[in-house]
Amino acid sequence: MAAVPRGVAEPLRIGLTGGIGSGKSTVAALLASHGAGIVDTDAISRRLTAAGGRAIPALREAFGDSAIDARGALDRRQMRDLIFDDPAARHRLEAILHPMILADTESEAASLADSAVLVFDVPLLVESPQWLHRVHRVLVIDCSEATQIARVMQRSGWSQASVKAVIATQATREQRRAVADDMIVNDGISIDVLSEHVDRLWNSWKSL
Repeated sequence: MAAVPRGVAEPLRIGLTGGIGSGKSTVAALLASHGAGIVDTDAISRRLTAAGGRAIPALREAFGDSAIDARGALDRRQMRDLIFDDPAARHRLEAILHPMILADTESEAASLADSAVLVFDVPLLVESPQWLHRVHRVLVIDCSEATQIARVMQRSGWSQASVKAVIATQATREQRRAVADDMIVNDGISIDVLSEHVDRLWNSWKSL
């Protein structure tokens, strides 16, 4: 799936993705322990939409004061409810955030250019096809829907219906698998076994 021509000194660029509750963030942390530079697009999005964030004025203009909470940050729960019910609202939100996220992503990547491997943690990589042209390989963290639901309910206290609603807005397992150059099935395994999978993958990337 590699699309970006790679120069001699350029880091290997890995697109890391997976559905909600797949364990993608855990894998990112394991890769960081090997020395990978991590660019977390979710963290960038949260920074842009925090109080004083660069996206707040445009979000307020597009969605009104009700979209901004008392602290001056994006009301993420209200926005999540809105875009579930209104695809046009989702498109407006993406039109504001995606260009900002991409700009900050490349800025962070430039600051990590000394890393041999750069990992772009992108939850919606499959849903944003331009990402396939920004990375050399795609790593998919895969698991069953039942596992996703159980993990998110345990860590976040969401209802089963809420988790299923998020899953329904994301790419399917089949769509993610279709773009994978590498895949870890993180279902019913311990953190030690997951770490072993990451170790083997890291060693395989070294040969590239």
